[in-house]
Parts: sequence; C-alpha cells; structure tokens
Amino acid sequence: MRVLRSFIGNVTLSAGGVDLTLGVDPELGHADSGDLEGDLKDMLIAIGQAAKAASQPVAILIDELQYVSKRDLAALIRGIHAVDQEALPLLLFGAGLPQLAGQAGDAKSYAERLFDFPRLDRLGTEDANKAIREPVEDEGARIDDDALAEIYEQTRGYPYFLQEWGYNAWNAASGDNITRQDARTATEQSIQKLDRSFFRVRFDRLTPLERDYMHNMAGLGEGPHRSSDVASAMGRTASGVGPTRDSLIKKGMIFAPEHGLVAFTVPLFDQFMRREMG
Repeated sequence: MRVLRSFIGNVTLSAGGVDLTLGVDPELGHADSGDLEGDLKDMLIAIGQAAKAASQPVAILIDELQYVSKRDLAALIRGIHAVDQEALPLLLFGAGLPQLAGQAGDAKSYAERLFDFPRLDRLGTEDANKAIREPVEDEGARIDDDALAEIYEQTRGYPYFLQEWGYNAWNAASGDNITRQDARTATEQSIQKLDRSFFRVRFDRLTPLERDYMHNMAGLGEGPHRSSDVASAMGRTASGVGPTRDSLIKKGMIFAPEHGLVAFTVPLFDQFMRREMG
C-alpha cells in the first residue's frame, strides 16, 4: 500500500457520500522517480511480493491493449519481465487486435519470448451453432438447422454478431421453435441495429480521407485485399496512402493479416460502407 501511495500520490475515493483517503505514508524511493518504466516496475514487483506473502496470485486484465502508447506498453512489458524474473505470482492477460504482437515486439524486443500470443478468431460452424443452439435448448425451445445456417452465413461466426442474431431470432419466433424465417427477420433487425450503433460509431471516428480509403477497400469486397489494390482503386500510389492505412490500423478499423494485405477488423463492414457511401 505504501508503494501504491508512492506511485499514484494522494488518492481520495468517494463511496456512499463518504470520502476515503489512502491512509498510509508513501514508501520513499520506490515508484516515485517520475520515470514510468522504473516506477511501474516497482509497483508490479510490490504487488507480486504482497501476493506471494499472502499465497494469493494476482491477475491483471487489460482490454483493447492495442490502443496503449508505445511508451506505456514498454513500461508494462518491462514491469512484467521483472515480475517473471523474480518468479512472483502475478499474471497479465491483455486482449487486442492482431497487430498487438507486433506492437509489443516494437516496444520491447524480448516481448515475443515473455508472452504467448494465442489467436482468438471467429468461431467455426460447429462452435457457432453450439453458441446459439445450447442456450435455446436450455430454455426448452428448438432451432432449425437451416436457421442456424442462415445465422452463421450472415454473422461469419463473429461472436458479438452471434449474440445479436440469436437475441433477435429468439424474439422473432412466435412459438417454441426458431425457423429460418425467424433467422431472416433477425438478419434485417440486426443489420439495422448495427448500422445505427456498432458500425456508425466506427464510421464517425473516420476522417474524410480515411472514409475514402475504406470506401474503396469495401468496393473490392470483403477481403483481405492487397494494399496496392486499394491504392489503385483510389487512383493513388501505395506510398501515398500509407499514412492513411497506418492511421486506420491504429484506430482498429483494419489490420494487416499478412505483409502487404489489409482486412476489416469486423465482418460486414464492407457492406455498411457501401450502404453508407454508395
């Protein structure tokens, strides 16, 4: 707690109308240098040592880790490396887009040896069908195989889309059996909702030039596509649109599955871009 106080200063929390202050003195000389790499390392080591003393492991979970700056990511990796060297019971789980592995390697060259980078992708047909069928059957209802096929075809196995289509298909069904027509109704309702929220939020973050890039990319189909083909569709050189491509990757709109290729980070975005921009 003293090292935490050193790291983040005087902290006051409000709970139920009562202000609570971290009532310990700072541990001078620990996590108070002002250098993020060194201070975060001290903080993580202190957490790991406390966890070891309590025989209680600690897990730190960070979502959307690809948005962390290179400086902050380097500090985090260095801290976890120090924890690993002392064999302390602290683990980091980070979730992010596919470019995260490359970002980690750029931040600290030893990151590829320190972490595992399992790829969590869209579900295959069998797992996607189970994700829909099992909750339905748990409630004493049924879903036809052709309804499952319709849902998988439309969602491409993308987990969030499976939730949306399953929700709307359930509500569309008039009895205890979900039919293909119910799934088609779910498609119409789900796409309308995605256009208003999920896709719209992403679209509104784009600059005019970024929208032009993604519009031309969408015109080539679902992808992946060669970066040079997108540039050609825009009537420009690959180097000329490179900064726009890099900006879209940083924003999480597209990613590079292989060198020279680009793809949308979520399925159906190409269809939305065509609906939105023609």
